[in-house]
Formats: sequence, structure tokens, C-alpha cells
Amino acid sequence: MIDYTVIGKQIREFRKKKGWTQEKLAEESGIEPSNISHIERAATKVSLPTLIHIANALGVTADDLLYRNLKKSESVSVALINDLLTDCTPAELHAISEIIKTTKTILRVKPQ
Repeated sequence: MIDYTVIGKQIREFRKKKGWTQEKLAEESGIEPSNISHIERAATKVSLPTLIHIANALGVTADDLLYRNLKKSESVSVALINDLLTDCTPAELHAISEIIKTTKTILRVKPQ
């Protein structure tokens, strides 16, 4: 099942990262501004052609917008993590690695 709410959130996140309004994304993608709003709120299902127009306008891949809906999304997740880490200091990287280790341990604990 496709979670259109997740796709809308991804679009909104990438749009805001660029500092764009919905109107600017609409202009860049050739899609009506009201449609952008509906897509971001999952009030409408985004079509494949529209998704491609939005991805191209934002300068991202369709995988970037869809990966949380994909079963095989490890490569996109790893790329996202790498992107988040590129500007970290050695101390920040160490702290983040400790957080990841702890989080993995917590996630892997089986409920009793």
C-alpha cells in the first residue's frame, strides 16, 4: 500500500529545504499551486507524471520522494545519512555513532 501522506511530507521537506513556497514549487514544476497543497496534505493521490515533475523541479530523485514506501530502500537511507553527516565535526560524528549504537540496541530488544 502506498502511503501518500509520507510522500507529501517528503515533498514538503525538500521544498522547505530549498526555501520555496508552494507557489514557487508549482511554478518550477508546472503544477497548479492548489495541487501542490493537496499533494503535500495527501488530500489527493499524486500521479507518476506529477511526481516526476516535482522531483525534477526540486532536483531530487523519485526515490528520494518514495523511499519510505519502498521495501528495498536501504541505499536511499544510507545516502540520506551520509548527506546529514557531511558537515559534522569529529566530535559530532562520535556522538552520533554512539546514538546509533544505542538506538539499534533498543530497537532490537525483544519485548518480554
